[in-house]
Amino acid sequence: MDANVIWHSGLNFTARADSGFELNLGAAEEGFRPMEMFAIGLAGCTAMDVISILEKKRQKVSYFEVKVHADRAENHPKVFTRARIEYLISGQAIDEAALLRSIELSAKRYCPAQAMFDKVFPMDLVYTIFEDQANGERIPVKSGVFERGEAATSAS
Repeated sequence: MDANVIWHSGLNFTARADSGFELNLGAAEEGFRPMEMFAIGLAGCTAMDVISILEKKRQKVSYFEVKVHADRAENHPKVFTRARIEYLISGQAIDEAALLRSIELSAKRYCPAQAMFDKVFPMDLVYTIFEDQANGERIPVKSGVFERGEAATSAS
């Protein structure tokens, strides 16, 4: 994999990778900050795994979001020290076991971002399942934590 950044001015760069896509990289209003890209990459990597597995398991997903909150060291180089990956899923009769297995496969087999970051800082994987209502609302029906070393456990 190859990637490059081309400087324009100040802290304003254009980033490109093998995919051919470009994005603005910088500080403040000029584009994504580099450390944000790590968090986005982690969220995107696991999200793509989990949703593709859930679709293969024929789950009726209407909404899916992965949030990553990464704590950073106070002193430079301000590396990530811990992350929380939160999976929010809504649909009709989402099978908790199917979701847990999808998260497990992403965490332990498919997502290179999780595999890499797991070597340098702890990550908590949590989930909430919502049930779609006829009026368009979503109500939470299950939440829990995926335990990396053991079988997953449900909190509600």
